[in-house]
Amino acid sequence: MARVCDLQSLSSLFASRPTIPRSSNFKPICSFHCSSSSSSSSSSSSPFTEKHSVKRYQRDDWLYKNQADESSVASSCSIPSDSESIRQNDIALQLPELKKLLQVLREKRASSGGDDGKCGPGNVFLVGTGPGDPELLTLKAVKVIQSADLLLYDRLVSNDVLDLVGSDARLLYVGKTAGFHSRTQEEIHELLLNFAEAGATVVRLKGGDPLVFGRGGEEMDFLQQQGIQVKIVPGITAASGIAAELGIPLTHRGVATSVRFLTGHSRQGGTDPLFVAENAADPDSTLVVYMGLSTLPSLALKLMHHGLPPDTPAAAIERGTTPQQRIVFAELKDLADEIKAAELVSPTLIIIGKVVSLSPHWSLSSKEASSLVEA
Repeated sequence: MARVCDLQSLSSLFASRPTIPRSSNFKPICSFHCSSSSSSSSSSSSPFTEKHSVKRYQRDDWLYKNQADESSVASSCSIPSDSESIRQNDIALQLPELKKLLQVLREKRASSGGDDGKCGPGNVFLVGTGPGDPELLTLKAVKVIQSADLLLYDRLVSNDVLDLVGSDARLLYVGKTAGFHSRTQEEIHELLLNFAEAGATVVRLKGGDPLVFGRGGEEMDFLQQQGIQVKIVPGITAASGIAAELGIPLTHRGVATSVRFLTGHSRQGGTDPLFVAENAADPDSTLVVYMGLSTLPSLALKLMHHGLPPDTPAAAIERGTTPQQRIVFAELKDLADEIKAAELVSPTLIIIGKVVSLSPHWSLSSKEASSLVEA
């Protein structure tokens, strides 16, 4: 593919539009050696859409109709030497079909709007797809997914969920991974707005719940400011879905009186977590850390510095609720080392707190778990 050195923003390109009137998947690994069939999950296929994957280009092949054949598109994008150039180049390849789809939708909207061609904007749904297992989808989510004209989906929407999309719908990958964003947040906003204004039923698919560390609130706020109504379809957030899979009660009488969700993201990609308040190190609370693989060593040290016991039970769950799920159980002081030894990859959820030892898979001591239950 040709390299694109300079590319206009999506908003400026779309602004030139013509005027038309209008389980049994448990695979534990732990410092107590529950079981492990492999040293790393990197060899197994991901249940999610990884960046530059061939499957992604096969799913979105409608965007590349006027380009080289599908295999060459995928292979030429698979080893980027410059992430930003690759990202902009991919957008440039997709733009002709995106603009064509916009035109078709506008004409359809105009023809169905009566003699004066007036018709309101389309619907935008922010849909949570849960942690990965398609059977955890809500009935409403399935109904909305199957009625969409266009679906913008994130990396952590599982392939099994995407298989439920209607045959006439169009899929567009807008996922983000560390160091590579296929679309900036502003570009995602513009895509949602332009297709909604064209009268489409647009579904924004997000892993987990759209309003829990998913930037769904930002998208909703932007669209509402533009006069577009947004409907939220909640999903099972990773914390509750994965904890339930492992039999970990996030709260438990006499053990944990509260639960706190933390983002493990660091400022500007560093190794230090955003912020860990002293009261986050409460031994009577459960901490669930999203996106915390790279910052866990620093996070664990801060928690222990603020008073959380080093022997606090903890678990790290890679690709939770999917067939590729793997789990590391360890005490807080050892968790980072055990994760490194097991070579866990993103997405990995981290659960820290005494409730972890209530899981039937926790193998430290059944006596410890029993004493907690009786407390």
